[in-house]
Amino acid sequence: MSIQRLLIANRGEIALRISRAARSLGISCVAVYPEDDRGALHAKNITEGMLLPGAGPAAYLNGEEVIAAAKRAGADAIHPGYGFLSENAEFAALCEVEGLKFVGPTVSTLRALADKSAARALAIKTAVPVLAGTNEATSVDDAKKFLSELSADSHMFIKALAGGGGRGMRLVTDPGEVDAAYASARAEAEAAFGDGRLYVERFMPNARHIEVQIIGDGKDVIHLHERDCSLQRRNQKVLEIAPAPNLSKNVKQSLCEAAVRMAQAAGYCGLGTFEFLVSAVDDSYAFMEANPRIQVEHTITEEILGLDLVVAQLQIASGKKLEELGYVQSAMHIRGYAVQA
Repeated sequence: MSIQRLLIANRGEIALRISRAARSLGISCVAVYPEDDRGALHAKNITEGMLLPGAGPAAYLNGEEVIAAAKRAGADAIHPGYGFLSENAEFAALCEVEGLKFVGPTVSTLRALADKSAARALAIKTAVPVLAGTNEATSVDDAKKFLSELSADSHMFIKALAGGGGRGMRLVTDPGEVDAAYASARAEAEAAFGDGRLYVERFMPNARHIEVQIIGDGKDVIHLHERDCSLQRRNQKVLEIAPAPNLSKNVKQSLCEAAVRMAQAAGYCGLGTFEFLVSAVDDSYAFMEANPRIQVEHTITEEILGLDLVVAQLQIASGKKLEELGYVQSAMHIRGYAVQA
């Protein structure tokens, strides 16, 4: 199905980025915004707009109202951008029911990857290493029990099961911190993703944070190399570099193969990122999470490969295949480095 009219269910930079890519393909765009965002850049710069009830982030998280706006606008597709509803399988399923194309992975893929416990299970199934942790929604008492069973010098992360971007994530170094960290992580996850479920995972010290960009068409998957996002503050990325400097050839190959293997097992269609921790001590690695959506950092992958990933995302959502678009592994040659701050 070729997309003709696209509702962009997001705001800010990513809404403008999607609009630019869509216009280059001849796709008309519709913005959404609540009253308090009426003066925002995306509301002013995207020609047509639909008012959402409510205010602030909560307005963009109201999937039923977003779909109602899309139907009023005569859109045939919705692009969720990143954050908000981008990894929400129920929203994608509702789009399907209402005859709207969700620009992102299928409902089944979202269920396999957006939920961190399901993603960990998929990693284990596809022989990709994971850190010790829980594979389901974890209570505060179970979190305390998990920490008590780790070795004396080990620490623990409490993490949101839904969403990404470092939201709903707290490091615990002492048993006395669990209650406050758990409550804080849950509140942040509920505010950011509308889902306060949490899980826990052993903390890997002295680790690099490496993410592999992939793209798939539902049948074939290729990787678009890796990015290093190890420099962070409060679990938020400060500097991102593509490709990862000083990453051994063997580790890079292992990470890229692991990402592609997991994506193929999930029947991946669209853009996605698979994130890993790599030990600076012995080069061992572990799968951390998958982001089944476009990421803020997609721009530096575009720079080193000379691609427009949002255009490709829209083309794949319209039914194009990777080979048809020239996205074959042998053609993905890196040109220098790119840095995002």
